[in-house]
Amino acid sequence: MRQQAELSLRHLGLERIDLFQLHRIDPKVPLAEQLGELALLKQEGKIGHIGLSEVTVEQLQAANEITPIASVQNLYNLAKRDAEPVLEYAEANNIAFIPWFPLATGALAKEGGPLDSLAKQHGAKPSQLALAWLLKRSKVMLPIPGTSSVAHVEENIAAAGIELSDADFALLSDAVKQ
Repeated sequence: MRQQAELSLRHLGLERIDLFQLHRIDPKVPLAEQLGELALLKQEGKIGHIGLSEVTVEQLQAANEITPIASVQNLYNLAKRDAEPVLEYAEANNIAFIPWFPLATGALAKEGGPLDSLAKQHGAKPSQLALAWLLKRSKVMLPIPGTSSVAHVEENIAAAGIELSDADFALLSDAVKQ
């Protein structure tokens, strides 16, 4: 952990990483040992906050007993919501939730599908509605969609201005049965 954090600091030319996200808990190393090292780096000022990725509620609870957890990053999007219990825990404990693969929509975005139809009503693209849905879903939601161009970044940012009605939100939510 320490070596990776130190290498990141050097490669990035920083004295401090504001959010250090542990992308997988190593099942072969005690959680207290992994997070303890990150907590030491935080005490030294090299890390501002600690985040976790791909965790269960139980792992998140255990981690929070060792050191404050600022964020969690799990697979979550309109079409795949298995991490709903983790999101609910994050909401209850004011922990940022970073959905990875936030734009995955599968068949929902196909021509004439619920996402496509609603996007046309809003004068938006299906990907923008997928982001708007995430933002309406939770106040702790922080989607970070990948992009390859400035135009795509601007398109993603514009999604924050789309306000889904409760009916639109429900329509999209119910389009995928868990």
